[in-house]
Amino acid sequence: MARDLPPLNALRAFEAVARLDSVSRAAAELHVTHGAVSRQLRQLEEALGAPLFVREGRGLALTPAGRRLHAAAADALDPLRRAWADLRRGPQQAPLVLGCPGSILARWMIPRLERLARECPDLPLHLSANERRPDARLAGLDAALMIATPPWPVDWQVHALAAERIGPVLSPLWPGADALRGAPPSAIAAHALLHTASRPQAWQEWATRIALDPATLQMGTRFDRLYYLLEAAAAGLGVAIAPEPLVAEDLANGRLIAPWGFVETDAQWVLCAAKRNADPRIGRLADWLRQALAPG
Repeated sequence: MARDLPPLNALRAFEAVARLDSVSRAAAELHVTHGAVSRQLRQLEEALGAPLFVREGRGLALTPAGRRLHAAAADALDPLRRAWADLRRGPQQAPLVLGCPGSILARWMIPRLERLARECPDLPLHLSANERRPDARLAGLDAALMIATPPWPVDWQVHALAAERIGPVLSPLWPGADALRGAPPSAIAAHALLHTASRPQAWQEWATRIALDPATLQMGTRFDRLYYLLEAAAAGLGVAIAPEPLVAEDLANGRLIAPWGFVETDAQWVLCAAKRNADPRIGRLADWLRQALAPG
């Protein structure tokens, strides 16, 4: 019967919007217009008789019905995508789909892709930027690289890569830089600090680790993404807080300085994949990432 399945074109559009958190990105992936995707979503909601998304700020959030349908759609479409890719390109040529936050992608992974290709030619990657922590199904991904803290979903295999280390960074050209050189960390309390919505607790965590009262810190300009935060610091707009690997090259070439170095947090760099994913390339990628993240 026709009612045994939802409208499949509409379901495909819905799954793309739910996975990408954006109607525009879903339209680009599906090579259709924004309006076409919106019409497919309305068709699916009308067929179901219930909303699948609600407005949340400037974006969309899944309703309980939407979350249930997205889980079922991802479970059905993800294996189909992988099988289709294998059939079209052959299992040895199919790239590993790796998800990671845009800041890690732009500031750490991309500068090392040539090295990865040279040292591991059998590990072609398809990189997917996603600012949110992946859901328990790792929908649409073979693996995810992230900085995070346990607990982990029970269905994940988790490869620990390195402890996270964070610290304040700033441009040597920033007007306050000379005053902070050689000063104790408490001197930072005199400055409004750049911070990010994606990691709001970072400054407080750093202060606690060095026995500085977090209440003495004053927050200045906030950025939505860590990438923008670090570019603002490099442009001389103030002091930012950053994971060490993401600023290592800027420190080496003098674009940024770190007056008090870096301290470990409870978070880890990890590579995660579904336990059911037996692709041996995941372990090899974890080994390479672990080596690339090692100090020195």
